[in-house]
Amino acid sequence: MSLEVIKMAETQDILEWTLIAECPIPQDVTPLLVPGEVPVAAYKTLRDSAIFTNKRLIVRDAQGITGRKVEIYSLPYSSINMWSTENAGRLLDTSAEVEMWTRAGQIKVKLQRGVDIRKFDMLIANALLRD
Repeated sequence: MSLEVIKMAETQDILEWTLIAECPIPQDVTPLLVPGEVPVAAYKTLRDSAIFTNKRLIVRDAQGITGRKVEIYSLPYSSINMWSTENAGRLLDTSAEVEMWTRAGQIKVKLQRGVDIRKFDMLIANALLRD
């Protein structure tokens, strides 16, 4: 196996997040934003939040028992190559999934009942397909 194939296999790990419901944009996200970056929407995760801006997706992940350690993922929209959405298409669908293929690998986002899959899909579409 060539070194290039090995490196590619290392980055193919799936990163996975679960979004529970849309929530107000956290005020403490402001220090993470660059000039001209504006938060658009936010979602509650199991322990923290995911924030869509006009430039990227920021996921804050509190870790450990106390949640004092916070890991911040930053996914620039320019790194997303393709995405797909999946749901049962029923009114009372309990979950949906979004998969994003990026330069760094695959990302899976599970959406609980409180998240509108079509609105979420449009957030990604508007971020990636705008001129």
